[in-house]
Amino acid sequence: MSVDAIGLSANLLKAVKACGYKNLTPIQQQAIPMIRSGVDLLASAQTGTGKTAAFSLPILDALATISLKNTSADNGGQNIQALVLTPTRELAAQVAKNMTDYSQFLPLKIGVVYGGGKMASQTNLLKQGLDVLVATPGRLLEHLNLRNVNLSQVKFLVLDEADRMLDMGFLADIEKLTLAVKQKHQTLMFSATYSNKVKSLANQLLSTPKVLGVAKQNSTSGKIKQSVYWVSESRKRELLSELIGVNNWQQVLVFAGTKESANILAKELKLDGIKAALCHGDKTQGARNKALSDFSEGKVRVLVATDVAARGLDIEDLAYVVNFHLPFLAEDYVHRVGRTGRAGKSGMAISLVSPKDERFLDNIEALIGRQFERIIVPGYELNQDEALEHQQSSEKRASKNRYRANQEKNQVITKKKQASSSSNKKYNAKIKKKR
Repeated sequence: MSVDAIGLSANLLKAVKACGYKNLTPIQQQAIPMIRSGVDLLASAQTGTGKTAAFSLPILDALATISLKNTSADNGGQNIQALVLTPTRELAAQVAKNMTDYSQFLPLKIGVVYGGGKMASQTNLLKQGLDVLVATPGRLLEHLNLRNVNLSQVKFLVLDEADRMLDMGFLADIEKLTLAVKQKHQTLMFSATYSNKVKSLANQLLSTPKVLGVAKQNSTSGKIKQSVYWVSESRKRELLSELIGVNNWQQVLVFAGTKESANILAKELKLDGIKAALCHGDKTQGARNKALSDFSEGKVRVLVATDVAARGLDIEDLAYVVNFHLPFLAEDYVHRVGRTGRAGKSGMAISLVSPKDERFLDNIEALIGRQFERIIVPGYELNQDEALEHQQSSEKRASKNRYRANQEKNQVITKKKQASSSSNKKYNAKIKKKR
């Protein structure tokens, strides 16, 4: 469906086209009419499918159309009409940038606050007055407690990547912030997954919501080619450098398991002659922004990140994602590889897997419903001890799986016997009554 077909106001449509939009994605086609109707919404879609535009466009259109602009210069942020909560600084900055681009020809002010930014400059921003505020929960709660911001006039509340916010422990902050929204408002929850925690929060915050899911849960885009390289833990870095060098990969996002391992990997890549930057929680916001900027502009070849960057990074035409370490949670694999293959484009996701990672790989395969071929690059075969350890581990898992299968089979047989016995008792009781 063309962007012309949904009836956006002239200046909003002009901005959307200036951003390069021609056609709507499935989540946008379905969510925008629902949001315009005024209902609360719980929506799920694969990462990279255009969720930001799906909620931003109808909200911005509504704010511009009904002229909600408050031009008071010092109102303590009282004219905030739309609030978007996100789990990470990177995602907050990305959403704010997108909304600013969409509203470039509209008389609307968009602002963003997040942890790591200077409180004084954020306070000044809030007191100047905003129409739309994008924020991380923790920092916004600080401003609320300091009375730097007034959320009582919010008419649109968006929880973006709600599952991630809950995983990061923001539930109490979200509850406090929503209590500060005094007037009747429309609440929109966008989440990559429908976990029990997400459903519970939806029941708490949403009023008779519409539920929208445009893709199979925990699935990855068909545009992403996914591969698993089987390699010794001690030789992962060597293999990664060879893959990047031999194949001449120019823009590679690499996920490490911890901040410490990310630091070590970046240093080793630099020793191999591969320019690398770092993005993780110990880096200042300025350092993280510079790393992302250098990576996006091609000044560095590799960005080594932890899961703080698994959601919120929107790097145009990112071709390669590498899991140097597999994530502890299988769901995070989906979010990591979703940094490539965005908006219908193709991409490549590679996982470097050693024997100690295999239990995580099993969980990922079970989650996304596919089995990966273990690719072994000549010269990187496991040594004898590792091969033996892997064989013993595989046999142990196979034995455990057989035990579970037999257990489940016996449970099914027992249930059938119980059902049959119950049916016979009822039949005999009817016969006795007739006699």
